[in-house]
Amino acid sequence: MLKISFVIIASYLIGSVSPSIILGKILKGIDIREHGSGNAGSTNAFRVLGKWAGITVLLLDIFKGYFAVKFISSITGENPVISTTLIAILSGFAAIIGHVWTLFHSFKGGKGVNTATGVLLALIPIPTILAACIFLIVLLTTRYVSLGSMLSSLSLPIILVIQRQRGINVPLELIIFTIIIPVFIIYTHRTNIKRLMRGEENKIKLSRG
Repeated sequence: MLKISFVIIASYLIGSVSPSIILGKILKGIDIREHGSGNAGSTNAFRVLGKWAGITVLLLDIFKGYFAVKFISSITGENPVISTTLIAILSGFAAIIGHVWTLFHSFKGGKGVNTATGVLLALIPIPTILAACIFLIVLLTTRYVSLGSMLSSLSLPIILVIQRQRGINVPLELIIFTIIIPVFIIYTHRTNIKRLMRGEENKIKLSRG
C-alpha cells in the first residue's frame, strides 16, 4: 500500500504542474487565470498567449496524464490485492485532480480535459481516438470547445460497452472510470454550460492566420 500511496501522490504532483500558468509568467509576465476565460488550460492559452503556446500547453497537459499512467503507476509492479488496471486508473485520476486543483498554484488550475485525454490514451487508446474524432466533429460544426469536450467524454462509456458486447475484453473498472470522467468533465464545465444555455459561450476561431 505504501507504493500505491506514493504513486497517487506523485501523480497528483505531476498533474499539479501547470504549463499554461508557467508559460504565462515566462512569456508575458501574467497569471493566465486573470485573463481571457480565467482558465489555466490550453484553450485560454491559445487566446491569451498565442497559437504556439497553446499547442505547447495542450501537448504537455496530455503528456502529464499519459506519463502518470504509463510510467508512474508501473512503480508498484504486480499487486496481489489491487489490479494493475485499477492502480493505473487511480494514478491517472490523481493527475487529473492535480491539474484541476493544483497544489502549486493555489488549487486553481484547468478543467482537466487534456490531462484526462492523456490518461485515457494510455488506458484505452482506440476508444480515446474515436472520442477525439467526435470532439473534432463537434468543434468543427459548432466551434465550441467546451461542448466538444463534454460530448466526446460522454461517448467513451458507450464505446466501451459496444466493445464489450462484441466480445472484446474490457475490464469493468475501465467502464466505471469512463462513466466517472464525463461526470467530472461536466462538473468542471458547469460555468460553460450556463454560458451555452445563455448563448454567451466563446467560440474558437478556426480560420487560418
